[in-house]
Amino acid sequence: MSVLEREHGRDAIDETQRALLNILEDLTAEQSGFEAGQRAVLNILDDAEAEKVNLERAQRAVLNILHDSEVEKTNLQGAQRAVVNILEDSEAENVSLQSAQRAVVNILEDLDSERSTVEVTNRELQAQIEERVRAQHEINALNASLESRVAELATANQELEAFTYSVAHDLRAPLRGIDGFSLALLEDFEPKLDPEAQGYLGRIRTGVSRMGRLIDDLLHLSRISRAEVRREKVDLSALALAGMAELQKSAPERALDFVIPPSLEVDGDPNLLRIVLDNLLGNAWKFSAKRIPARIEVGTEEQNGRHVYFVRDNGAGFDMKYVGKLFAPFQRLHAASEFPGTGIGLVTVARIVRKHGGKIWAEGEVDKGATLYFTLEKSIVCS
Repeated sequence: MSVLEREHGRDAIDETQRALLNILEDLTAEQSGFEAGQRAVLNILDDAEAEKVNLERAQRAVLNILHDSEVEKTNLQGAQRAVVNILEDSEAENVSLQSAQRAVVNILEDLDSERSTVEVTNRELQAQIEERVRAQHEINALNASLESRVAELATANQELEAFTYSVAHDLRAPLRGIDGFSLALLEDFEPKLDPEAQGYLGRIRTGVSRMGRLIDDLLHLSRISRAEVRREKVDLSALALAGMAELQKSAPERALDFVIPPSLEVDGDPNLLRIVLDNLLGNAWKFSAKRIPARIEVGTEEQNGRHVYFVRDNGAGFDMKYVGKLFAPFQRLHAASEFPGTGIGLVTVARIVRKHGGKIWAEGEVDKGATLYFTLEKSIVCS
């Protein structure tokens, strides 16, 4: 082989070596590129994983946002309904407010009317007050005059009572003389007197006896008028039973139904109330004498919130048109020959009842009996 060929061969080998070196360099570069590509791919894969995670997170965030949006929508719908309700309530409140305003206007109008009425009433009251003040002055003047007249009347009553007492005592002496001489004539000259004369003397003695009883009753009435009321608890039932027992002794043969509650207590003077019952029971006994059986009742009843006591009988009774005479002195509704008496008993009863602060009245009917009612101040009933 020639040197040229060798040179050519060496050049070809060098060329080949350089080509191989280039190829190796290219391969090394390619490998580096590949490795860089691999790293890039790995980075891309890592980024894709991260993007996937981020995407999942974004999806979850979107879902949460959608859920929150649904809740917000629900809340918004609730809020819308609340706003609608508020608007409706506001409308109702507006109506109520308008009604209240109208009511206030009406109240103000009524107040204005009431103010006018009050002003008129005040003027009327002022006029009434002034009238009452004038009336009070007149009443005070009348009271002063009345007190003066009461004092004069008290003095006159005292003088009248003294006069009555004096006259009654002074009348006793001539009456005793008339009765004594009449009795002497009857006893000493009876054989010489014809029946007519004896009858006259008997009538004189009867008149004297009646006059004596009348004087006794007047003196009794005078003493009662001066008597002071000494109040205590009094058992009217016990007083009535005692009084009726005395009456029955005078005629034990009489058939009598006597009705009385077991305990009838009042507040009053026992001595004066005994006189009241003795008179009322005496009248009932007297005027029922012709009844078989006679019935006399003592009791109490309520009238207008007050205790009213009564003595009732089934006797002769009386005509109500003459009821005003019952409590007047010396007034009688029956003949003395039929029912004896002086006409002072009920006057005495009325005076005692008035001294106790009470009232007395009567009811009756001819041949059907009578009832005498009376009240006593501060009376009580115990049954």
